[in-house]
Amino acid sequence: MSVEKKIKAASGWGMLGVILIAFIAIVAVFVLSIIGLVNADEAGVAASPLSGWGLGLSITAFCLIWIPVSGFFTLQPGQARVCILFGDYKGTVRDEGFRWANPFYSRSMGSNSATEDAVASAVGKSGLSLSKSIETAAKAASGLSTKVSVRARTLNGDILKVNDKMGNPIEIANVVVWHVADTAKALFDVDNYEQFVATQAETALRHVASIYAYDHAEDSSDSMDSITLRSNIEEVSTALKHELTQRLAPAGVAIDDARLTHLAYAPEIAQAMLRRQQAEAVIAARKKIVEGAVTMVEMAVDELGQHGKIELDEERKAQMASNLMVVLCGESEAHPIVNAGSLY
Repeated sequence: MSVEKKIKAASGWGMLGVILIAFIAIVAVFVLSIIGLVNADEAGVAASPLSGWGLGLSITAFCLIWIPVSGFFTLQPGQARVCILFGDYKGTVRDEGFRWANPFYSRSMGSNSATEDAVASAVGKSGLSLSKSIETAAKAASGLSTKVSVRARTLNGDILKVNDKMGNPIEIANVVVWHVADTAKALFDVDNYEQFVATQAETALRHVASIYAYDHAEDSSDSMDSITLRSNIEEVSTALKHELTQRLAPAGVAIDDARLTHLAYAPEIAQAMLRRQQAEAVIAARKKIVEGAVTMVEMAVDELGQHGKIELDEERKAQMASNLMVVLCGESEAHPIVNAGSLY
């Protein structure tokens, strides 16, 4: 596997001054040579050999001076340039500003039929949008640039339909924040590192979604202790980040963050799962109401029977407890009937 090597590039301003001085000297020699040839022609004498040599050298130098000019390049903060000399990797320049390096360093990675076929196949399988597909295909046709951005980038994944650990179809999507950490691996160890990141992000999300259940299973005794996609967002995000770090390490890509942005049941089971959740919520609410009502009834019976203020036999206690439970647990407002006579 490739390993990034950092090299230094000379400041472009110093080389620019040298080239300007050389250009002025070439123009001066060219002009003086022309003047010498014209004067010799007017005087009807043989031209000096220096004029002829000067004219030839100035023209040759003028043609060759454009070679070092092509060595100028600029790097903005968060950019790096990979230097390749006739197919040999020499190093990576990360110094920002106006720089000059060997003019024979390649400015693009080039392209071949194998690369184009691989990118076209990846675009077809990944389900990218039209604009993204056009952008990727254009990069495959023109070749990747040796200038690489090492800034943090955000990949918004599409909504995927997968099966969770329990086999339930769910919809899930993620967002990945990543950056190029090793430019040599990114350019030399994979065909297209941007497409590689998009494909591996989808693969990692599918794998993580398949090893966790969407929610706790009500028929499992230890389900409350297990990690689920809905209840354990932090744990799932950590697992997704770890999965992506392992998958993208060969491409020299580092993962800054990975999160779920969408999580829901698939439409075909969404209504059934919603009714199940509503039923669970109603049962939990009823259970809480009954527990509170029992406590209140016990407290009322105990308070009335303390110190012998009100004598209640077992039948009256049962009837009062029944009435209180109806009042406390009923959904509609209670309408009591006042009995002015005896209970018997």
